[in-house]
Amino acid sequence: MQSWKNKNVFVTGSTGFVGSHMVQELLRLGANVTALVRKPRFDNRINFVKGSLDDFEVIKKALEEFEIDTVFHIAALAVVGEARLNPIAAFETNIRGTWNVLEACRQSSVKRVIVTSSEKVYGDSVVPPYVESMPLQGRHPYDVSKSCADLIAYTYFHTYQLPVCIVRCGNLFGGGDLNFTRIIPETIQSLIKNRVPVIRSDGSSARDFFYIEDGVHAHLLVAEEMESSPIAGEAFHFSYEKPQSVLEVVDQIRKLMNSDLVPIIQNQTSHDSNIQYLSAQKARDVLGWKPVYSFESGLNKTIEWYQKYLEDHVG
Repeated sequence: MQSWKNKNVFVTGSTGFVGSHMVQELLRLGANVTALVRKPRFDNRINFVKGSLDDFEVIKKALEEFEIDTVFHIAALAVVGEARLNPIAAFETNIRGTWNVLEACRQSSVKRVIVTSSEKVYGDSVVPPYVESMPLQGRHPYDVSKSCADLIAYTYFHTYQLPVCIVRCGNLFGGGDLNFTRIIPETIQSLIKNRVPVIRSDGSSARDFFYIEDGVHAHLLVAEEMESSPIAGEAFHFSYEKPQSVLEVVDQIRKLMNSDLVPIIQNQTSHDSNIQYLSAQKARDVLGWKPVYSFESGLNKTIEWYQKYLEDHVG
């Protein structure tokens, strides 16, 4: 890794699952971190800027005041079901929020911008594995909001030569994800509490699960390569390239936790497409990327984190 020591870095979404892991790794690497937050916080290692993605002037002022070199735009309304129930909030946060960040970067002296995206940008109609050259054609509110955000990022590169790259990871999982409606944290929590796990779908839909620490390293790798390679304006996928069904994931968690509790399959949800996963060939070829973890090793670390967390917070 190139040195992040004393680099001035701005992070949106710093209190969320992905953003908090990014901030901790940047601090470990010696970066000067500035974080956009809605509520005042105290941590003398971080420059907190009170505001939201709505606050263009606040973002621009922060980029200039702290002489930001690199921006990680991670903040998003990221819960698919919540976006479906409140599409305006998804569009305001994910679309307007992205153009506010990118326009502030354009008007400042930022050297690199990394936008966190999703495999959902491709919609339901293309056949996986998804590659970066496929058209962006989301159909549902969250998917559309991320498709639009990525197109805006491309616009800022092609029209204004803003040095921006897009990172799309598989479904990120790991310690610190407190959204217990997601299948991995929900199942682990159920088994720790000796409750039968519940699968709301029929369990057949397959996703590309990707451990959070590999996701953070992927973002950092793209930023580092932007300093020495002409990759600005590009998108990169990061994935284990082994889609697994919800039922397979639950069974693996049960096996690792030595549980004989058989899941209840409710078969209630129907709007998810059956299989979604990314090809990471471009990242391997262009960036020389390879993952540090496997799905199983990441899952083991995740289980350990939740066991400690629930022990500390629930007793």
